Amino acid sequence: MNEEYDVIVLGTGLTECILSGIMSVKGKKVLHMDRNSYYGGDSASITPLEDLYKRFSLPGSPPDSMGKGRDWNVDLIPKFLMANGQLVRMLLITQVTRYLDFKVIEGSFVYKKGAIYKVPQTETEALASSLMGIFEKRRFRKFLIFIANFDENDPKTMEGLDPKKTPMRDVYKKFDLGQDVVDFTGHALALYRTDEYLDQPCIDTINRIKLYSESLARYGKSPYLYPLYGLGELPQGFARLSAIYGGTYMLNKPIEEIIFENGKVVGVKSEGEIAKCKQLICDPSYLMDKAKKVGQVIRVICIMSHPIKNTSDNNSCQIIIPQNQVNRKHDIYVCMISYAHNVAAQGKYVAIVSTTVETNEPEKEIKPALDLLEPIEQKFVSISDMYEPTDMGTDSQAFISRSYDATTHFETTCDDIKDIYRRMTGTDFDFAEMERKQNDIFGDAADQ
Repeated sequence: MNEEYDVIVLGTGLTECILSGIMSVKGKKVLHMDRNSYYGGDSASITPLEDLYKRFSLPGSPPDSMGKGRDWNVDLIPKFLMANGQLVRMLLITQVTRYLDFKVIEGSFVYKKGAIYKVPQTETEALASSLMGIFEKRRFRKFLIFIANFDENDPKTMEGLDPKKTPMRDVYKKFDLGQDVVDFTGHALALYRTDEYLDQPCIDTINRIKLYSESLARYGKSPYLYPLYGLGELPQGFARLSAIYGGTYMLNKPIEEIIFENGKVVGVKSEGEIAKCKQLICDPSYLMDKAKKVGQVIRVICIMSHPIKNTSDNNSCQIIIPQNQVNRKHDIYVCMISYAHNVAAQGKYVAIVSTTVETNEPEKEIKPALDLLEPIEQKFVSISDMYEPTDMGTDSQAFISRSYDATTHFETTCDDIKDIYRRMTGTDFDFAEMERKQNDIFGDAADQ
């Protein structure tokens, strides 16, 4: 332990494990420690089912109807991967995909006036969708064609709009799209959590809808992927990557003190020993005095013996309840997976509802989502504080990740990873450079 490292990483959440892998690939000497005995931190997958009951302090043990406890791998913070998104790129480039198997999520749905509808994902589906009236469908189809043809480098495709100045609100007006269509476009296609984006330049929204379409085009059923055996496999995959490049891992290590000299991090003390470092990465729980609470998320894990009604009996799906549909400021998310993903016993389904807390009665806030899932056999309710760093690490060289938000995909997590990388290295994360480094080492190994 009494060694000097370039980077010490505390916590094995996905953000920390990916950064640990990236820094190891860059040739940094990395020590990675966690006070827990398992990978994943707040975003761990819990197995067996008995452990989930214990974690939520439920009395007794799971009933026999739940099957074998070891057949369950339940994510505490469920998220899907966009097939063409940043995390899949990181997985492919770092070749962590060698340790994982993925399944496509079977459907994406949106809530409107108490019912759920399939998100129209192509021009043909838009024309057939019962989500819109006949004239609205034509206007929406024109909008989708505009998005598909849009090219930042070709002014002809912009139809007179300035992507860096025109707010998204004006783009919707240009195509005369009604409020319901704006709701599902902004929240189920562009995946915004609130409506603040309407007054921001339209380029970001256009790129988000393009990402959705390109992700969808890869597999057809939905733009989302999910790893077999749960998300706990992801941090472990990046931990293996770090180990290949010489990273050292220590689980179950109590962290006694993070040592600063003249405001700059110099080491970490654990079990009486000090490991020195030049930079530190950690989740907010390790440096609470350098983070602030920015809200809360409620998550409810629901175990069921049936798929969600009106989702074509899919074994997996996502449902987004746009804020305006339930008079809220934030969307409510439902993601469902099942025995088909090796996360539940045969014939069982796990649906997880999440949203940003707005009132003193968080469980009431998610009632519209829970109503869609009935009957529910068992619920596990958690309310988590969300933190973000108050210290950007410029002087202290301590880089703190953000807590996981309520969204059901990893794009915001990847933005945080790239932001920390930029602050640590002074350069933007370069996918191409990462790929070259990987090819070099694996190419050399193949030659030997």
